[in-house]
Amino acid sequence: LCNCSSVGSAGVSECNRTTGQCRCLAGYAGLRCESCAHGFYPEQGTQRCQPCACSPTGSSSAQCDHSGKCQCKVGVMALKCDRCSDGYYRFNETSCEPCQCNNHSQTCNSSTGTCLNCQENTEGEHCELCKEGFYRSTHPAHACQRCPCSTVASTGTCRIQPGETVPRCDRCRTGYTGLNCNQCDKGYYNSDSICVRCRCNGNVDPARSPGVCRPDSGECIGCLYHTAGFHCERCEEGYTRDPEGNNCTRKEATLGPETREFTTSAPNATRATSFSTAVLNSTLSPTTLQTIFPVSSSDNSTSAFADVSWTQFNIIILTVIIIVVVLLMGFVGAVYMYREYQNRKLNAPFWTIELKEDNISFSSYHDSIPNADVSGLLEDDGNEVAPNGQLTLTTPMHNYKA
Repeated sequence: LCNCSSVGSAGVSECNRTTGQCRCLAGYAGLRCESCAHGFYPEQGTQRCQPCACSPTGSSSAQCDHSGKCQCKVGVMALKCDRCSDGYYRFNETSCEPCQCNNHSQTCNSSTGTCLNCQENTEGEHCELCKEGFYRSTHPAHACQRCPCSTVASTGTCRIQPGETVPRCDRCRTGYTGLNCNQCDKGYYNSDSICVRCRCNGNVDPARSPGVCRPDSGECIGCLYHTAGFHCERCEEGYTRDPEGNNCTRKEATLGPETREFTTSAPNATRATSFSTAVLNSTLSPTTLQTIFPVSSSDNSTSAFADVSWTQFNIIILTVIIIVVVLLMGFVGAVYMYREYQNRKLNAPFWTIELKEDNISFSSYHDSIPNADVSGLLEDDGNEVAPNGQLTLTTPMHNYKA
C-alpha cells in the first residue's frame, strides 16, 4: 500500500509503483510526505507545514526552528530576521551597520542612524557634541564637564580656546567681566555677590576715575562739581544747592542781627568760622572780615569745629555744668555728714561711777575732752539717798542705784 499522508500528499493511494514515493504537496517531504520540506516548519497543533519566510538578507539560512524563528546574522533581529537589532541601523542587502555614537549611546534610529538617548552630557546625531553649559575637557577621555559660568553673570556657555587648558565663558552679561564672568565691570560694585551699577548721581567722570566707585562697598570715587558724600549726593562744605536744586554754588557771606556763618573755600578744602555780630560791627564787609580773620585750608581736611553746630555746643556746655553741680552737691553732703558724726561723738552720754568706802567718784567720757559740758550728767535734784543707804542716780532716760 502507498500509505501516503493525508495532509502532505496529493492522494493517499497515489505513489510510485517502483519506489513507493508519494506525490507530496508544496512544503512537505518524505517517502509518504509526512515531514516538512526545507524552509518550512510544522505548525503547532495541526502538523501542517508553514513556510519559514526568513529574510534572505538578514538570515544566515532559509531554515527555521519548530517555532518558525530564523537564524539571523550579526546586528539583525526579529522572528524573520528582517530588522536591525539595538546598536545597529540601515537594514540593507548585506546586513545592518553599527551605530556611530562615540560610545555615548547604545541605540540609534534604525533607518537614519541618529543616536538616541545620548549620555554623559552629550548631544548631536552621533553624540559628538557637549550639551549647552558643558565643555569638552582634555582629560579624562574628552568628557563633557559643566562650565564654571553662572547663568546670572553670563550666558552659561563656555569653550576652551586653542592653546588653553581652562574654559572661558562665551559672553558676560552687563556689569560682569573676567575669565569666568565672576568680577564686576567698571562702574559696578559687588552687592551680595551681584554686580550693581554705581550710584553717584552723575557727579563723577568715568574718564578720570574708571572705577567710579569702590568695587567692594559702592562708595563713589572722585566726586566732581563741589559734591561730597557716599554717593556724591550732597554739596561740599561751603557750598549749597542752587534754587533749582541741581548745582552746588558757593555760599555768600552775609551779616545780620543773628550769628551768621561766613564761609571761604579753596580747591579740595573747606573751612567754616562763625562770628557773632555782638563782637563784629555790622558795617564790616566780607573782605574786611577775611582780612582780620584769615581762614587757613589744608588738602582734603576740614576744621573739626565746622562740624559742631551752635545748638550742640550749648548742649555740651549745659551737660558739663550739670555734672559740676552734682559733684559739688555730693561734696557738701559728705562734709555735712562728717560734721554730724563728730558732734554726735562729742556729746555721747557715756559715764562711769566708782564706789569707794568713804566717797563716790564720777568720771565720764567728757573728762578727756577739752571744753566738754558735763553739767548735765549729774544734777542734785535728780539724785536721792534711799533709806537703806543706797544712792540713786536719776537721768532722763535711766535710774541707777548704788
